[in-house]
Amino acid sequence: MAMNYSEAVMDHFTNPRNVGEIEGASGCGTVGNAVCGDIMRIYLDIDDDSVIRDAKFKTFGCGAAIATSSMATELVKGKTVQQALEVTNKAVMEALDGLPPVKVHCSLLAEEAIHAALWDYAEKHNLVIEGLEKPVSDIGEHDHHHGVELVEDADDL
Repeated sequence: MAMNYSEAVMDHFTNPRNVGEIEGASGCGTVGNAVCGDIMRIYLDIDDDSVIRDAKFKTFGCGAAIATSSMATELVKGKTVQQALEVTNKAVMEALDGLPPVKVHCSLLAEEAIHAALWDYAEKHNLVIEGLEKPVSDIGEHDHHHGVELVEDADDL
């Protein structure tokens, strides 16, 4: 099945930004999707003012998973922890000029990996981040029923 990827998706897949890991990261989150086999890990370096100085990722997965990881790290760099929490899968998809409906789950992985890294940061520093829920390690376990809504929304991008 041929998929039409935007130029932005292809650019972030062929030239991913922020690949790697951060030694002694302030927060690190790993999530996956058992159905497709994608695994995404995001590292955050957060300063004393709760601003994300750096973000890196390691992703094992398809081109869309790599592209969404790359874009997600770009979107959170320079933001406060609270602003990073507001980076949704829809924001990642919009920044990439859309994803094919069967790849929307990759943007969910990116959102959940950011949340997992923020959760790790909060736990390490004994913080409560307003609005942050404990992340799931497999987005297939997510109980928000995003899938159906998001596939419908994906056509609007």
